[in-house]
Amino acid sequence: MKRRRYLVTYDVSDDKRRTRIFKFLRNWGDHLQYSVFLCELDARERVIVERRLDEFVHHDEDQVLVVDLGPAEIDSGRIVAAVGKPYRPPAVVYVV
Repeated sequence: MKRRRYLVTYDVSDDKRRTRIFKFLRNWGDHLQYSVFLCELDARERVIVERRLDEFVHHDEDQVLVVDLGPAEIDSGRIVAAVGKPYRPPAVVYVV
């Protein structure tokens, strides 16, 4: 399956729910900023992530946005522009 890059950002008022979402997303992507993750997912993984996030949020109080940034093969430096402190793509780590 083709992998795509997604920006996942959340606005969650409750500390416990926000922490739960943070801990969940750090297993799926790179933590860029407070409440912002960059995830590379295939279609099946995206469904898993969105369904799980749907279980965590209170629909009348919280919001999670999943923004499709395109194919994962595109260089991150071309799709992320930074003002101020420069953006540095996370180092790729392979566990053998």
